[in-house]
Amino acid sequence: MKITLKRIEEPFVLQASNESGNIVNIDASTEIGGKGMGARPMEILLMSLAGCSGIDVLSILKKQKQNVTNFEIEVNGERETGKLANVFVDIHIHYKCKGEILEEKLKHAIDLSLEKYCSVAKILEKTAKITYSFSIEK
Repeated sequence: MKITLKRIEEPFVLQASNESGNIVNIDASTEIGGKGMGARPMEILLMSLAGCSGIDVLSILKKQKQNVTNFEIEVNGERETGKLANVFVDIHIHYKCKGEILEEKLKHAIDLSLEKYCSVAKILEKTAKITYSFSIEK
């Protein structure tokens, strides 16, 4: 796996690309001179958690023959304060599903993702308490 990062505009507007040519724009916070032209690195980390777990959950639900017609994830992360590198200490994930989905199947899929399959969750759990909730709309 290879990622390339280049500055595309001063002071902090960056563009990351993978080997397939997919692009992610990154910028610093406006408090330190960012222009709001990309996601901040810690936001991307939470996006990665949502993406990793989302792929797991959807895959597991498909194998369980659950009919998912809409799927969203909201992630809220709280960072420690007062240090130079403020890591996440609390992360809450809310899974919002729509379709013919059994509650116990969704809960099982989320548990498998966060406890076994999601590499991003396994990294973040070293510093953060990860909790979750879910809702199912028919």
